[in-house]
Amino acid sequence: MSRILVTETIAESGLDRLRDAGHEVDVRLGLEPAELLDAIVGAHALIIRSATQVTAEVLAAADVLMVVGRAGIGLDNVDVAAATAAGVMVANAPQSNIISAAEHTMALLLAQARNVPQAHAALVDGRWERSKWEGVELADKTLGIVGLGRIGNLVAQRAAAFGMRLIAHDPFVSAEAAKKANVELVDLETLVATADFLTLHLAKTPETAGLIGKDLLAKAKPTLRIINVARGGIIDEAALAEAAREGRIGGAAIDVFDVEPTTESPLFDVPSIIVTPHLGASTAEAQDKAGITIAEQVGLALAGEFVPFAVNVDAAEVSELLRPFVPLAEHLGAIFGGLVETVPERIDVELRGAIAKDDARIAVLSAIKGLLSIHTGTPVSYVNALDVAAARGLEIRTITAPAQDHVNVIRIAGGGHSVSGRLSGLDGSHRISELDDHALDIHPSPHMVIIRNQDEPGMVGLVGATLGDAGINISNMHIGESGDGVEALMVVCTGSPVPPAVQDALRNHANVRFVRAITVA
Repeated sequence: MSRILVTETIAESGLDRLRDAGHEVDVRLGLEPAELLDAIVGAHALIIRSATQVTAEVLAAADVLMVVGRAGIGLDNVDVAAATAAGVMVANAPQSNIISAAEHTMALLLAQARNVPQAHAALVDGRWERSKWEGVELADKTLGIVGLGRIGNLVAQRAAAFGMRLIAHDPFVSAEAAKKANVELVDLETLVATADFLTLHLAKTPETAGLIGKDLLAKAKPTLRIINVARGGIIDEAALAEAAREGRIGGAAIDVFDVEPTTESPLFDVPSIIVTPHLGASTAEAQDKAGITIAEQVGLALAGEFVPFAVNVDAAEVSELLRPFVPLAEHLGAIFGGLVETVPERIDVELRGAIAKDDARIAVLSAIKGLLSIHTGTPVSYVNALDVAAARGLEIRTITAPAQDHVNVIRIAGGGHSVSGRLSGLDGSHRISELDDHALDIHPSPHMVIIRNQDEPGMVGLVGATLGDAGINISNMHIGESGDGVEALMVVCTGSPVPPAVQDALRNHANVRFVRAITVA
């Protein structure tokens, strides 16, 4: 099986799942950057949290790496672009800590409103400072939410229970969607100027780095309190410290920092700013969820299956109806790849039946992956399949023909060839239902030879004798007729590959028009 390198503490419940699947789980905590370059060699998967830096150099040092799994949400410590270029999948666990992050946001919101940490520190230090640490109520205050995604919505729900007015800024959310959450959308400057409390729930990107800086803070009301449980670097720490120290804002509660781990920040010296060491996801429940989720994603990636939380794969989440057809699409792509001598300039990937009602991107991606895996000398994955196709000038057309009363079928066609397939039986076995416009019903095997011949008596015996004389066992055979009845097609499943010399012997028969041997792992 595969070697999985784990460089940070992951819940054992997740790692045990990978061990139970037969994988070697190599836990190497606290690796220095140079040590990681050595350890990554021979690793098929890398599981990390937020500390390990997966740089382009690390990815270049990897020789068999298929997937990087981040047990959490943020990916600013992974060079996703370099991973994509290398054909390495990057997956995270986006739903593992959303409740924990939302609850920690509320904890900091309340702690900031009531000065809980400062009052605690004074009392245990022997000072009764009841009047000094007077706080404010949340009721009737305005909460500004920057980023109305999963966590932002959870915070909005919880803040509404405290009687807060909710406004938000998120350019990717419609006013209608926000209205359903009882949130009013406003621009960022209006939000900062209006809010009594501000929470951040967005990723750190080149566009969001330093988003809350000196200029924006200058527009804030003096009672504004800022809470950040998202990512470090979204707030300019020096500008925030200065604004709080000078009383231009009411304070802040910060869980994440530009550099982590850290014990030095200009925020640490400001009495109105409270801090925690990146505890947003630090609950037993979140860690278990993250460990189990990332183990599932890595296991799927290593098995070559669809990975729902892959961040660098151009495909939507697969429906339960379409899910079992994803391996079929890849299998048909590989059969088609063996059928054609070279990759054609254009191929059609068609979905028929109820499966055609779903987003077809993952099925198309799987078909392309299967096809190109036969015709390229480099590894083809869900990550780089479309890039490899584009580099070869392959045009891909997707055709969907939804019909509830028709059998679910996937068809791949191009360059004068075609293959169709469906699932059969309770076990969902793969069946070839059409090949080069000849109707069939056969279970594909790893080794097949496709023969088109004139529909004459004795052809089955001739083919059987030729293969038998070569010592090749036939495990199954199906004959499909063309519509005109002039030509027949034989799909012969064999116990071993059919060598070129035997293929030539078949081609030399007068009535044989086409011979192609296909081997699909």
